[in-house]
Amino acid sequence: MISAGDFRNGITFEMDGEVYSVIEFQHVKPGKGAAFVRTKIRNVIAGSVTERTFNPTDKFPSAYIERKDMQYSYQDGELYYFMDTESYEMIPIDAAKLDDNFKFVKENMICKILSYKGNVFGVEPPTFVTLQVTKTDPGFKGDTATNATKPAKLETGAEIRVPLFIDEDEMINVDTRTGEYMSRA
Repeated sequence: MISAGDFRNGITFEMDGEVYSVIEFQHVKPGKGAAFVRTKIRNVIAGSVTERTFNPTDKFPSAYIERKDMQYSYQDGELYYFMDTESYEMIPIDAAKLDDNFKFVKENMICKILSYKGNVFGVEPPTFVTLQVTKTDPGFKGDTATNATKPAKLETGAEIRVPLFIDEDEMINVDTRTGEYMSRA
């Protein structure tokens, strides 16, 4: 059990049969009246974010989110297959449970599979990936303004903006959280 007074960023708990994660919290002690905890919480499974206030003495059961490293193997229609690297068991995951940042994942990359009580609800790709640029316009000498970028298509099919000096077939590092170009590989 965890009390609302002990909330910190990233803590997961059960409330009303749902699992929530604390995004932000603030302990408020007004001059008049009782103290309370103002929070912004995310429904871990549905992904919705709500703001809510709690009495610091409110108690909730802790929720343990299992994060397991698995290797992305292949896609078959709407199902994506991941292999447990210890038991070699294949697990299919529906495309609806994948975030937008999964477009940066290519076959054989290790991802974190998120589950609660055995039910998979999400996939976290690696934070940084190295991918090949498959299509982009050429950059011309003297065509350099400050922070000028151009569109580029990566080997996974994702499209991002890269600096003008990046050419086709170059390997680049991408931050999957923001979808931004980081550096040459």
